Amino acid sequence: MTTRTFTRAALVGAGALALLGPLTATTATAATAPTAASASDAGRGDARVLAAPYAVVPYENVNVRQGPASSTAKVGSVAADQPRGAYCWTRGETVSDHGVTNDIWVKLVEGYVSAVYLKGNEYGDLPASATC
Repeated sequence: MTTRTFTRAALVGAGALALLGPLTATTATAATAPTAASASDAGRGDARVLAAPYAVVPYENVNVRQGPASSTAKVGSVAADQPRGAYCWTRGETVSDHGVTNDIWVKLVEGYVSAVYLKGNEYGDLPASATC
């Protein structure tokens, strides 16, 4: 009787995990669409963070670019203190603002942002090994 109960509980747990897979994939797919930050964007912030291995937080409103340079197309923006999912960092255009200068750009779910505008270290708090 104990074995049967344990087996049933294991199957129920496995079924629950199987259901989470499609939900997570759907969340990640929905989060990749480039959009401008808005009042409704605040509710989607958590989903965007879950879709990537790292999280970054801008200390002010920041433009999201198609590539690691301000000359590339703007694909959206992120509001100050709104966490976003991030994948990696790469070197790009050098940006100077607020007394900080670097050429590190962080790849978000939506596009790229300069690490100059992110809280944390020179890589926006991503590990130095998290290169694109």
